[in-house]
Amino acid sequence: MPRTKGSKNRPKTTRTDYASQIAEKQESITSLTAEISSITANIDTLKADLKEKKTALKKAEKEVASLEAKKQRRLKQRLC
Repeated sequence: MPRTKGSKNRPKTTRTDYASQIAEKQESITSLTAEISSITANIDTLKADLKEKKTALKKAEKEVASLEAKKQRRLKQRLC
């Protein structure tokens, strides 16, 4: 009788509980979805804050430019 090929030291297969694995994965999906929605909400509020800051910066830069122009005009008037 010929010898069989391959190892005889195979681990015995156990029955896997697919229902519990599915339940665990679904729980992780719901928690990840909640985290994503939370992060998205935070991003939206930060975008709004950024927009406000940018408009305030533009306004301040315009005011500085106008004040510098007025300063230059005064200096020219004094010299003339």
